[in-house]
Amino acid sequence: MLDSFLTFINQHTPDLKQQPTLLAVSGGIDSVVMLHLFHNLRLPAGVAHCNFGLRGADSDGDEAFVRALAERFGFPFFVTRPDVKSYAKTRSVSTQMAARDLRYEWFEEIRKESGYEWVATAHHANDSLETLLLNLARGTGLPGLCGIAPVNGRLIRPLLYANRAEVGQYAVDHHIDWREDITNASDDYDRNKVRHHIVPVLAELNPSLETTFNASAERLRAANALLDVYLQEWKTRVVESNGGIIRIPIHEIRDKSEPAYRLWTILQNYGFQYSQMRGVVTALSGISGKTFLSPTHTLLIDREYLSLKEGTKPFSPDELIIHEQEGIFEWQGAKFSFQKSAFTEPPPFSPTTIAVDAGLLTFPLTLRTWQEGDIFQPFGMGGKHKKVSDLLIDRKADRFEKGRTGILLNGNGEIVWVAGIRADERFRITENTADILIITLSNLS
Repeated sequence: MLDSFLTFINQHTPDLKQQPTLLAVSGGIDSVVMLHLFHNLRLPAGVAHCNFGLRGADSDGDEAFVRALAERFGFPFFVTRPDVKSYAKTRSVSTQMAARDLRYEWFEEIRKESGYEWVATAHHANDSLETLLLNLARGTGLPGLCGIAPVNGRLIRPLLYANRAEVGQYAVDHHIDWREDITNASDDYDRNKVRHHIVPVLAELNPSLETTFNASAERLRAANALLDVYLQEWKTRVVESNGGIIRIPIHEIRDKSEPAYRLWTILQNYGFQYSQMRGVVTALSGISGKTFLSPTHTLLIDREYLSLKEGTKPFSPDELIIHEQEGIFEWQGAKFSFQKSAFTEPPPFSPTTIAVDAGLLTFPLTLRTWQEGDIFQPFGMGGKHKKVSDLLIDRKADRFEKGRTGILLNGNGEIVWVAGIRADERFRITENTADILIITLSNLS
């Protein structure tokens, strides 16, 4: 096993002889065997132990055992005794999940503070297989079928090549003592149910189950890594973000292979579930305006784009998103004409026609009805701010005019134009302007 251990770490972390490792040692057989291997190979290391106090005197016995073992081998020893039950209650998570979070957070703190390059846990091939089966039972994607990775950031699993029987045989052969956790025999935990009842049946079908699984997991991890590269390149090319709104061209989803999976790779980070993706993809061929919600975000199917924004307040139904710099756009019974040109002579200007510095615009622009709280810098007022509501009061606008007054927003949310009334000073033409955008408002004929 020692030779296999060397081969494995040379493949995945070849610099362990120069780079010190913080060993997560519980006192159980797996972590104690890992500790012995590091000691026998004279690899620089420290020992970290979490005493959660969940088993009373047994927990304290584990701590004393690991402390003595670390002192015997001359390894620095670190211990923590966190209040796992309080943590679990505060965050509304299970005790197991709380213990896991606290453990890994503490490991990383010690690693950084004490100058360790790696944190090593004693997961082996059976742990990885059990993880896959649990993920499969609960529902998972390709990453969940890859088992436990040998290296994940600064976390390494140097026993992942071995199965549980091989670890146990090494302990017997080298007369290694360890602490037995009585909860490992209980079926109160899902992982133990898989370990005691499911894996033995699979092993009857395939006596080389762990070896076969390791080979399959390696291929799946490689396939997943290649897929991630492809999808990341695709997302970088198609996803747009302006003014707090994320936009995805509909044709980049609808016309591509596996549209639901593509869309999910973008939206999963915003609280959307894969089960929602089929409904979104189906709706792409329907009438625009349909929305989908996650706990934190709202997705709108617009004319040519999917628009995503933070929050669950619906998109305003009177919003028009303008992606093109030139063209004619209809909104609320009016027509907006956009024409770009070089700045060679004084442009036309009237209440219904403005010319702005095209270089200051960030597309897409948004047309919407004005809202209470909208503020802009009216053209000709030297940069002073004014509420749109006050502008309408000054004009003695009636309710009808107030109700149909629109504003044109830059991609960063700044007002470009209170349509048909006043442009914004920030987008005026100056001697440094190269290109202008002429925007004309007229009624639909």
